[in-house]
Amino acid sequence: MIEANNYCHQSRDRHIVIIGNGIAGVTCARTIRKKDHHAKITLISGESAHFFSRTALMYLYMGHMKYENIKPYEDFFWQKNRFTLIQDWVTQINYSEKRLFLDQSSPISYDILIVSTGSIPKKIGIEGEDLMGVQGFYGLQDLEKMEAKTRAIKHATVVGGGLIGIELCEMLRSRDISVTFLVKDAHFWGSVLPEEEGMMADRHIREHGVDLRLNTSLERIEGSSDGKVQNIITDKNETISTQFVGMAIGVTPNVSFLKGGDLSLNDGVLIDSYFCTNIKDVFAIGDCAEFKENPGVNRKNIEQVWYTGRMHGETLGYNLTADRALPYKPGVWFNSAKFFDIEYQTYGFVPAASREGVHHFYWEHPGGKVGFRMTFDKHTQALLGANSMGMRLSHPFFDKAIKNGWKINKVMSRLVEADFDPEFFESHINEILKAYNRRFGTQISHQKPSFWQRLTGTSI
Repeated sequence: MIEANNYCHQSRDRHIVIIGNGIAGVTCARTIRKKDHHAKITLISGESAHFFSRTALMYLYMGHMKYENIKPYEDFFWQKNRFTLIQDWVTQINYSEKRLFLDQSSPISYDILIVSTGSIPKKIGIEGEDLMGVQGFYGLQDLEKMEAKTRAIKHATVVGGGLIGIELCEMLRSRDISVTFLVKDAHFWGSVLPEEEGMMADRHIREHGVDLRLNTSLERIEGSSDGKVQNIITDKNETISTQFVGMAIGVTPNVSFLKGGDLSLNDGVLIDSYFCTNIKDVFAIGDCAEFKENPGVNRKNIEQVWYTGRMHGETLGYNLTADRALPYKPGVWFNSAKFFDIEYQTYGFVPAASREGVHHFYWEHPGGKVGFRMTFDKHTQALLGANSMGMRLSHPFFDKAIKNGWKINKVMSRLVEADFDPEFFESHINEILKAYNRRFGTQISHQKPSFWQRLTGTSI
């Protein structure tokens, strides 16, 4: 655990080195600098010279944005905050001497080391996985490779039914490239989405011209004589001619360069609730960090999501400049995404399959592109989680309702308070409430909050 007296008090000239300049690393650097004006802060990244929004990379490929549009900070931000950036890769760490060895630059010393190296695409070890035209998609170099490999091609295959998979489909279709999408589950993102939401996404994917193959896995990839991908073979023994294969089977912590050293690893860098590793003055945050103990109810030991990376950086940055360290408390889980044109939000615990003691209420609009689900405890009736498809709902509303254990009837009576921007989006709250009353034989009504209540959040 970080000691009560902060590092600022111990050394005004400490050198803090952060490996990685993604959301976790940069947020940590910013948080430290707000309280510590003396420390030397160095960020090292071989990927890019600037922090950029990783979730916006797809929009560069689609032509919706330029590179400068996805940089959250102006270039002067680094000089203004006195951050040193080194664009290089760390190859080795000597923890006893507190020295980093880099691929092209001279070794540097540190007082405090923060590992924030993010993720890399997973590989599944099948034949043909290393052919030209086969790749994952996570970072800037992946985007550059995809740009080069998909020029003038006619057909692409995407393997893996998750968020990166559907992003790749949308990217490729934006350039009128024919796409076959292999999903091993019975519906899209079967490990996360319940059946109804998954089927809604399936329909929408096909409406955008994607050849969606459910219950289908990749068996092997065949190449041409010049080493380029030529065909894929499915577990149904189908041969599909293709010029590009996007492997979207997930990501894994980027920690291979740390293996064989003294730092404790599992899938990621093992940390406690204060982001401490087994080595003094060495911390880990973001996608590469793995908590030794579960950080919260219905949370995972590794959470590779943008907002959790930001929270990691804020918490560690605070702890490194505060008189008393605080453990990481992630709170209620939430996430959001887009499935082509359908927006998706999730809060709390919404299992993909039936769970003992968990009840579901699901409503879907007759048009088939808007849906809403709530899960609640069978015995206590307390709200556990919610999914929203095709409509926007208020994050603070569900965060408070889940934290405070609101019973499902109370949630329904106040659901109108979760309506987000109802002036600009069609509201479905009345239809949802009617369906709920029919389903459970209740007569719940709601009172719409005033404009001022919605503006100030006082109704919540």
